[in-house]
Amino acid sequence: MTAQPAEQSGWRMPPLDGYTVDDLLTLPDLPPHTELIDGSLVLVSPQRYFHFAAIDLLASGLRRTVPPELKVVREMTVVLDRRNGPEPDISVIRAAAKTGPEQTYFEGKDVVLAVEVVSPESEARDRLTKTHKYAEAGIRYYWLVEMAGAEKHPAVEVFELSETRGTGLYRSIGTYRDRVKVDKPYTIDIDLTAIDEL
Repeated sequence: MTAQPAEQSGWRMPPLDGYTVDDLLTLPDLPPHTELIDGSLVLVSPQRYFHFAAIDLLASGLRRTVPPELKVVREMTVVLDRRNGPEPDISVIRAAAKTGPEQTYFEGKDVVLAVEVVSPESEARDRLTKTHKYAEAGIRYYWLVEMAGAEKHPAVEVFELSETRGTGLYRSIGTYRDRVKVDKPYTIDIDLTAIDEL
């Protein structure tokens, strides 16, 4: 079988210098949840039930105690720079950053917490690439969520941006297995075993 040129198959050839955030936000017919990482479009594989349930559990838990100056949003593009527009599974943003119902992205400077639920196909991006990108962008808190244990409950590793100026690195605060209970970026208490009820 001979491969068709990209233009004939319906796909555009990538620009020589890679895609930009403007491309990500305006290209027609991109699959849902397409991300831009280092100028490359990243298409997301179909997700497992755990992924959906973990996002639902955590978003609901985060909303329960969110203060009025913050908002919890799901699966929205976060523009970090011209060549990077990842889509965290959950973001806690400054409420003032919400401009209206037709908004399609938020700026990295408005994100207080980014949450990624790891899937087999996204493990390297979530653990390495996005961790580095979010820290460089100054996103203060980052949660990495994985399926763990025989019960297959979420395990949440909580990171905070290092206090050392200019390092752009996170330090791990801890990993929470049955309950995530923290006081930053605000008071949060989520029973992780409640995923069994979803």
